[in-house]
Amino acid sequence: MRGGILNFLKMNFAGLDLENPIMTASGCFGFGLEYKDYFDPNELGAVLIKGLTPEPREGNYGIRIAETPAGMLNSVGLENPGIDYFERETAPLLERELKVPVIANINGKILEEYIEIAERAEAIDVIKAIELNISCPNVKDGGMAFGANPDMAAKVTREVRRVTKKPLIVKLSPNVTDIAGIAKLVEAEGADALSLINTLLGMSIDINKKKPLLGNIFGGLSGPAVKPVALRMVYQVSNAVSIPLLGMGGISTAEDALEFFMAGASAISVGTGFFQNPLAAVEIKQGLINYCTENNLSNINEIVAYAHTDDGKAYRKRIFSK
Repeated sequence: MRGGILNFLKMNFAGLDLENPIMTASGCFGFGLEYKDYFDPNELGAVLIKGLTPEPREGNYGIRIAETPAGMLNSVGLENPGIDYFERETAPLLERELKVPVIANINGKILEEYIEIAERAEAIDVIKAIELNISCPNVKDGGMAFGANPDMAAKVTREVRRVTKKPLIVKLSPNVTDIAGIAKLVEAEGADALSLINTLLGMSIDINKKKPLLGNIFGGLSGPAVKPVALRMVYQVSNAVSIPLLGMGGISTAEDALEFFMAGASAISVGTGFFQNPLAAVEIKQGLINYCTENNLSNINEIVAYAHTDDGKAYRKRIFSK
């Protein structure tokens, strides 16, 4: 064992000093305190909170969740109390309760809303970084997700970068043909890191009613079923960029997390895994420590991108030598 147990998982991710590389996936952990009855959220590396919009949103109508054989479909619709409520009520609470970095996930229907909420998030002290969700439909562009249009993905990243000095993590949509190409564009426009993948578009049909099960017809597929797709995209993107990746998509065990590190992720997020096992993050953390001990690693960073043809040496040099 070359590294002390307290140093196995320490890392710097996009300018954030973390005790470990385990975060929450936005929308799956509330505002960071809802799981306190199960474990102390300060055991995480960072808390990535529920998505925020400029205005309060009730979310989609009808059925919002559908179980699938290896995961779930969700069509919640970004239900949240809005940035005003968060700033007034939630932020002071998080300031008192959380010692780990808080990352805000921001969303908008149009470019101007992204700029507005990024400016607001910049002024909130408890928010240490911003995750820019470019999977939202752009109503000015016929409902196409910002992240599905390379030019729009680059533009929204550029405009948000202009109004915030905080670390900017751009969350990529998997519902595209060339995710690596889009990753390179948003990197060029100032992204400090990328998170991937967001949910895959899917649907379920009620065979008795002969109608779509979800009220919004389509929903986001997450859970173990998407892990092979997520791993492939993390691998592809890490071969294309020189910024760190936050990997997510079907992670529920330490073994899952290790695959993402080896594919090219520097940190990971647990999302749907919490619904099946509220202690998933704690168990993953211990599993990673055990792996470092058993494999004589000084830090988990040593296996980032190790599945690449050069054992990840080129990518690790690009992201860890800055």
